[in-house]
Amino acid sequence: MATYDWSKFGLHIPEMMLPKEGTDYFKWAVVACDQYTSEPEYWDKVEEIVGDSPSALRLMLPELYLDGPDEADRIKAVRAAMDKYLADGTLRKMEPGCMLIKRTAEGRTRMGLVIATDLEAYDFNKGSTSLTRATEGTVVERIPPRLRIRGDAPIEMPHIIILIDDPGKTVIEPLVNQPREVIYDTDLMMDGGHITGSFIKEENLAGMQEALSALYDEAEKKYGAGNVIFQAMGDGNHSLATAKTAWENIKKTLTPEEIENHPARYALCEIENIHDEGIVFEPIHRVIFAKEGQSGMDMVNKVVSLLNESNGKAYLADADAEVPAGAFQIPYLTGAQRGKIVVEEPSNKLEVGCLQHVLDIMVKENKECDIDYIHGTDAVEKLSARDGNAGFMLPAMDKFMLFPAVAADGALPRKTFSMGEANEKRYYIETRYIAK
Repeated sequence: MATYDWSKFGLHIPEMMLPKEGTDYFKWAVVACDQYTSEPEYWDKVEEIVGDSPSALRLMLPELYLDGPDEADRIKAVRAAMDKYLADGTLRKMEPGCMLIKRTAEGRTRMGLVIATDLEAYDFNKGSTSLTRATEGTVVERIPPRLRIRGDAPIEMPHIIILIDDPGKTVIEPLVNQPREVIYDTDLMMDGGHITGSFIKEENLAGMQEALSALYDEAEKKYGAGNVIFQAMGDGNHSLATAKTAWENIKKTLTPEEIENHPARYALCEIENIHDEGIVFEPIHRVIFAKEGQSGMDMVNKVVSLLNESNGKAYLADADAEVPAGAFQIPYLTGAQRGKIVVEEPSNKLEVGCLQHVLDIMVKENKECDIDYIHGTDAVEKLSARDGNAGFMLPAMDKFMLFPAVAADGALPRKTFSMGEANEKRYYIETRYIAK
């Protein structure tokens, strides 16, 4: 059987680190740091569950606390915990290989493979035709605070999920037939469902290389040489962009030989097949928080005014009102009123594009409100009911549009879709050493 350089596919077989045997994985595994950013009560409960037990919670900073008054102290504590876990044996190093994942949440089961993506095959800049493609516009202002965390950290943990387009299910799914060792099999805290991880040594991944090679050839036929989109970001766009930025900074200090094998060249991730029936694309809703004593309806009316300027026509309507053919309808919620915004002759192909354009004006240019991106309708209902807040509900995207849309038009508007609800997001379990 032929073997290939993994870099041809933008991948790398990592040497992962996992918690030592006997660790309580229920307390170790913690949801991605970019979830529940407007719900401190969630993270308070996680703290209560973890207590003094070894946990990935000690190795990450929930983004709720970014730019907060104690951010520097929290990052210092994270670095100290990393050093401690490396020194006292809490983390153990595995031989080169991957982790086959089976995750069940909200009645759906999906498969994935924890592997490393090659940052040399990824470029998040607009117009990029890199092998690993960003699927949403990268907000460069979001990178520096995340870089403060990754910076000189000795280890990384992934909440990055990268999708492959494998309709024949030839790459990940057949790995269930390879020799593998079950490392963890645990429920996940805070309604995260259940996860099983089985370790597969590199020597047993040759069949996957063959399948990836055939998939690459198909992608070249579909998109043309030089424009192959082989990996598409599913989750963690800005986390991967931060890893890329950190790598580009490190690269400046290295010789060509050192660049070839420096551990920071790679980022741990989970790859999943977009054709897995357990993968669903959920919408990401918006909640804005008014400044200077304005009401939620003040915010809604400003949104409508700006939509009017950038589209054919926009106006408020009752929730059950009929709308003209081809018009967008975006439900809104405030404590005082709810209904929908109708956008006739929209200037964007997606509702999220129309809405995000005007919200960016309000948040970034006019600075008249703050914004949060919310997974799940319950959280939107709760947050929108508060004085000065307004919520906007968006529809789900067809997941099979992702690869062709990004290949044809580039990155989608940011926060266009979410792979499941917040409690279905990736939980931190595996780590990897990234310092030389």
